[in-house]
Amino acid sequence: MDKPTDKLQESIAKAKAGNQIAFSLLLDSFWNDVYSFQLQRTKNENDAEDITIQTFSKAFDKINTYDESYQFKTWLITISKNIHVDLIRKSKRNILEKTDSSADAIKKVLDDSPSAEDQLINQQNLATLLEHIKGLKPHYQKVINLRYFNELSYADIATLLNEPINNVKVKLLRAKKLLASAIKGAKS
Repeated sequence: MDKPTDKLQESIAKAKAGNQIAFSLLLDSFWNDVYSFQLQRTKNENDAEDITIQTFSKAFDKINTYDESYQFKTWLITISKNIHVDLIRKSKRNILEKTDSSADAIKKVLDDSPSAEDQLINQQNLATLLEHIKGLKPHYQKVINLRYFNELSYADIATLLNEPINNVKVKLLRAKKLLASAIKGAKS
């Protein structure tokens, strides 16, 4: 039987190779850890969620710099802590600036093959799906609507929201997970 650390290292290796499913698995596995850490620091759910999104965005962008001699969770928490420190220093909500050099990283993370969440979302009837979308937080509703109903590209959404493209990708991943969870919960 595989040890959890073996599966984690395998997922990290796949993520370094640009595997979208591995990115999604890492997001699911460590979201609560990073979010809880930030919630304790910021005492604000929105700030904690924004910093968590930015943490995963930066982590996915810099995944090749991860050193396996350290725990992955520790690496993520360190990134998250540094982003929070930057936020305090700059006293701004917009922590990360857009960079043109992220185009290569974007290609690694993007994968047009439908995930399990995409397939579940596509199977819903429109009225039911819209009800589930209304149950999401407004910023998740917005990215879902822009991506699936307005059929905008990641780059167009990033431009429209004035956010780095990696933040948009992480928000979409998270929104799809929450939406799929709501759909599954309603079916039970």
